Amino acid sequence: MRDRRVVRGTDRAQEFEAFVAGAAGRLLLAATLLTAEAPDANPRARRLLTLALGHTYARWHRLRGEDPYDCARQYLAVRFARTIWHRHRFPGRARPEPRGPLAGLNPQERLVLVLRMYEGVAEEQTAALLGLTAERVHTVCDRATSLVLHPVGAAGPRPVNAEVAPS
Repeated sequence: MRDRRVVRGTDRAQEFEAFVAGAAGRLLLAATLLTAEAPDANPRARRLLTLALGHTYARWHRLRGEDPYDCARQYLAVRFARTIWHRHRFPGRARPEPRGPLAGLNPQERLVLVLRMYEGVAEEQTAALLGLTAERVHTVCDRATSLVLHPVGAAGPRPVNAEVAPS
């Protein structure tokens, strides 16, 4: 009896290791996009990934037919959303300024954009996961996509009355 449990535990660990080998890179990139950290300096993203993988490992034997990647992605998204809400309600220590490719977006826009565009999660599933309406998810995704494709800032149009300095 004990030998069977040891074998099952070894099989479980090997299956999980294979899952991590295949999925960790993509999940880390998703977490890095969510936190808007630079890819080479992403401690918050790595912490999110570690928590998501730990949660998935704890549920590994109960997944039975569920996609472990989906489980890890959901935990990653929900944990990030909770972190945003907590930081908004209880501001504390300063965080480094985001420097990643999605740094111009607010956290909710990043979350919706990453789930919809990078992860390919359907609008209805994203809405259910985040507790939003599908229409709200659609609106946030459209706005985020527009801001990423056409950033506002230094490259924006000049004012009409701006004088050009003589050459």
